[in-house]
Amino acid sequence: MTAIEGWRNHLLVALAVREAKAQAAIEWLLSSGEPAIRHLVRRDVIGETIADPEDVLAGPIVRGLLHGQGSDGSFGVHPYRKWGGAHWRLVSLVELGIPSGDTRARAAAETVLGWLTGSGHRRGIRVINGLVRRCASQEGNALAVCSRLGMAADPRVALLARSLVEWQWPDGGWNCDPRASGRRSSFNESLAPMWGLHEYWLATGERWAKEAADRVTELFLEHRLFRSLKTGEPISRAWLVAHYPPYWRYDVPQALLILSRMGTLVDERAGEAIDMLVSSQRGDGRWSSGPAWWRVPGSSGSNVEVVDWGHRGPNEMITLNALRVLLAAGRLTA
Repeated sequence: MTAIEGWRNHLLVALAVREAKAQAAIEWLLSSGEPAIRHLVRRDVIGETIADPEDVLAGPIVRGLLHGQGSDGSFGVHPYRKWGGAHWRLVSLVELGIPSGDTRARAAAETVLGWLTGSGHRRGIRVINGLVRRCASQEGNALAVCSRLGMAADPRVALLARSLVEWQWPDGGWNCDPRASGRRSSFNESLAPMWGLHEYWLATGERWAKEAADRVTELFLEHRLFRSLKTGEPISRAWLVAHYPPYWRYDVPQALLILSRMGTLVDERAGEAIDMLVSSQRGDGRWSSGPAWWRVPGSSGSNVEVVDWGHRGPNEMITLNALRVLLAAGRLTA
């Protein structure tokens, strides 16, 4: 056997192992007790055209996220209350594929729009040294949610999109730190706006929104998603681990997911991050979560979730998203 033949055989074996692990993960996801998970893996991973999708509203997590909603669309707390406010519940519901016309989700979105476009919120936006200091993940997540829910034509949604572009820093991102020099944006505050502007472009065709989202893409790719331009070292070790839900926090697996939706994983600068995602796959084909940013329902104190996403062991949403990324990157075949 020649060296080339040996290399080819080694590659074929590696590919076969990768596909076998992916198949095991798919089968596990298809056995999920959450109809939304089963629907999304069939649609996004297997590639089925589903004329009659499963009722995603019937799943325990979706029901839990909608539980306790009042007649005004709220959940009895401020929309941004961590993690029971409408803002956070809606991001999770949209990621679970809730139907765009769902009246309860739209009613909840109304409360979020009322908060983010209200005079009280807008008055608090500060400009320091010519740069807007804004926790733009708030507007970014809301923009993505409203665009997915079919509300992009609402003038308040357009205001969110236009504001994000107006507030964008020279390097393409956003930052709320009043002490920041202006040279570098916050990755935590820039990922959600990139997603929101991309979703707004998909919903409206507004080219300026896509151009703004593409500027953020270049910011992340310039850093290979996690490396310091100055030292080449990881900016934060916490970024290298998947978390679900990520909320407003940045991590590399979530960044890969959003970039996969934008069709930019073909850029070679994303290659190292994709390799890291592959290497974190378990032997059974699944992916596990890192330390959670939330506490289980019923806990005392802050950061209490309204549903249990699973603290230990393999995680369904992280596994689903990893498979989506590898498909988009050409590392798996549908």
